[in-house]
Amino acid sequence: MDLLRPVVQPYAWGSRHVIAALQGRPVPSAGPEAELWMGAHPSAPSGVVRGGRETTLDAVVSADPEGELGGECRERFGGRLPFLLKVLAAETALSIQVHPDRARAEAGFAAERGEGGARTYVDDWPKPEILCALTPFEVLAGFRDAHEAGDVVDGLGIDLLRPVSGALRAGGGPERLTEALRLVLTWPVRERPELLDAVVSACARLAADGGARAGAYDAVVRMAADHPGDIGLLASLLFRHLTVRPGEALFMPAGGVHAYIKGVGVELLANSDNVLRAGLTPKHVDVPELLRVVDPAVEVPVLLPRALPGSPAVSVYDSTAPEFRLYRFLLDGAPVGVLEGGPRIVLCVEGDAVLRDASGEELKLGRGESCFLSASDAGVTAEGGATLFVAAVG
Repeated sequence: MDLLRPVVQPYAWGSRHVIAALQGRPVPSAGPEAELWMGAHPSAPSGVVRGGRETTLDAVVSADPEGELGGECRERFGGRLPFLLKVLAAETALSIQVHPDRARAEAGFAAERGEGGARTYVDDWPKPEILCALTPFEVLAGFRDAHEAGDVVDGLGIDLLRPVSGALRAGGGPERLTEALRLVLTWPVRERPELLDAVVSACARLAADGGARAGAYDAVVRMAADHPGDIGLLASLLFRHLTVRPGEALFMPAGGVHAYIKGVGVELLANSDNVLRAGLTPKHVDVPELLRVVDPAVEVPVLLPRALPGSPAVSVYDSTAPEFRLYRFLLDGAPVGVLEGGPRIVLCVEGDAVLRDASGEELKLGRGESCFLSASDAGVTAEGGATLFVAAVG
């Protein structure tokens, strides 16, 4: 059982309060803190202490993949810890994005290496994700129904957008959603300022009028303050706008378009940083590749926790991702087993817990602390009054 030293990612869209408060540091922090990484991704591995020496979790896994991951996990994922656990603190909206499947990630990474270096594909892994909300979390999640999206666009009352709503109302299947997105994302750059001024003004009027779509229109107005002139403002209206409630989770499979607008949550993902972006970001945008990868038929569902039989304190967020599974432990005194087999990362988000292994060794976790359990850490139990999230292999 190894206490982790996570890495804070200071992306501009982050909060100056949430992660610092979670870790018990002075608030506000010196700058925005967007993500807290707990894992072995080579770009930001968590620190650990082994044998009295400071090292990193990726180095620990590389030195003994069989012992740390277990034989089955090592064989399935090539000796790599297959998941990465994060805390996300979104103060402002971050990019409209899609993640590739494994085949596309491998092909894209190989092609870019042949061209002289990574630009869009920074590794050869897929990046499915699950986000469990700790606070109400405002998101864009998958495409709207094509006719509904047409109504949303027509509701703006902007004649220039008739080709977009026309594509949405044309016959055919989900591909018309991709065509509408293509029309928006490839809009002539010189025409965008005037168009987006009209879009934001119309959204402000429609948000003030109220109605079922007022929240989506209001989101455009708020995002425009942080991303002025970004074509992603218009593109956002093609996607479902919703708020994930605390305890609910959003699952992002390969090909599913999504964006986070505001909120705090625990995110678990495959151990990758491959992101194809379309807008609402100063980072690299690759519209042609995103349009190749996005699948308008892919749903981005909201998941409810499912209680494990015989373990009322433990629930799981089921997904199809083979790289990970997310569990939530609501501890109320009595010891509870922390799964078995393979590697695990445990994060405490509230209260205090004591982890104890089969040999009697103890590790205390307070709010904001996390630890790594290797495959050889058997018979581990957790007790106390705490809320824990546990990342394990799918």
